[in-house]
Amino acid sequence: MKRAVIFAAPLLALAACATDSTGGPSPTSTPAQAAPPPGATAAAVAPPMPEPVAGGPCPYLESAVVADANGQRVTKVRTSADKPQPACFFYRPDGNVQLTVRIYAGEPVVAKAIVDEAAPIATSNPASAPAGWKGGSLSGDKGAVYAVAKAGTAVVVTTNQEQTIKARRITEAVIENAGL
Repeated sequence: MKRAVIFAAPLLALAACATDSTGGPSPTSTPAQAAPPPGATAAAVAPPMPEPVAGGPCPYLESAVVADANGQRVTKVRTSADKPQPACFFYRPDGNVQLTVRIYAGEPVVAKAIVDEAAPIATSNPASAPAGWKGGSLSGDKGAVYAVAKAGTAVVVTTNQEQTIKARRITEAVIENAGL
């Protein structure tokens, strides 16, 4: 019996340390939740990719420019409902999308999140054209992407072609044509 009391005594002492004078939990007995530093914001999340909802034309990019840069004939153009600039979807003769252009204008952290989602910093090549724009380019078996942001504006071009140079040329044309 004395062994049980001796064994229980340290446990009671630990329990007493875990409560304050009111019998409630001691502030040091529960893990503290760190508050974010002043001025910190939650990580920005990129909005979902726009969907085509209406027929073209694209207000900032002509089909002929896409056909010339991407090397495929454009048979149809559709746009999203996004404002002020819709996303544009350019289709090839078999009905599949060959090139998509997305423009975002708003919060700088969201613009950066959109670019990082399209061409993740960890896995893409740095992109810095045109001057003052920063982002990434990435190519793979299913196509290429060129995504850049400047302040609160992001431009993302995806193509079914493997060469990022084609997406970069389109991006430069979009930035010039849209006056970004």
